[in-house]
Amino acid sequence: MLHAPIIGDGRPQLDMPCLLEMLARSSSRPRYAFMVLNLIAQVSRSDGSAGPLVAKDGGLIPLRDWLCDALTPMGQRDPRRVALEERIRSDLAMSGALPANVDQATAIIDDAIREQVRASGKTNVSRAVSELVRAGLLKRHYQGYCVDHHNRGAQRQAVYILSGCARGLIGGRQEQPRAVPRQTELAF
Repeated sequence: MLHAPIIGDGRPQLDMPCLLEMLARSSSRPRYAFMVLNLIAQVSRSDGSAGPLVAKDGGLIPLRDWLCDALTPMGQRDPRRVALEERIRSDLAMSGALPANVDQATAIIDDAIREQVRASGKTNVSRAVSELVRAGLLKRHYQGYCVDHHNRGAQRQAVYILSGCARGLIGGRQEQPRAVPRQTELAF
């Protein structure tokens, strides 16, 4: 096969057809795995690492939650999603938890759906990430409460690091330098 590699400035070469072929061989859902890999590359820093937290709407959320939220629109028309919405609506109505105000009721239903979709989405993301790790495109470790740790749990969050040819997905975007807080001098 003759493929023209996409060459970045000093970064590893990315041969997109080979990357897609690798995903097709190693993943049970290669399109979903590619979307996850692409989203991880979108929020990764210049060293290829993403997580444990991602900035969203002026706040910080865990990387896995951000990935789930970013992939949520893909299932909007899925019949299972529509059935989930109807089931949640009827469960809340039967329990008397829905307020009379339509806007408040819609907000409560949307929050309940988001939580359900996020819970199942984390499983899907974890499965796709495990396949990407096996393919050699990602490395994964957990960071959190006290120190970096290789095991899950105890308030630790996932950190994903692009490896191999997946590092070429970072592209030419420039990371914005962080403002380092400095102690100011008193003017006399």
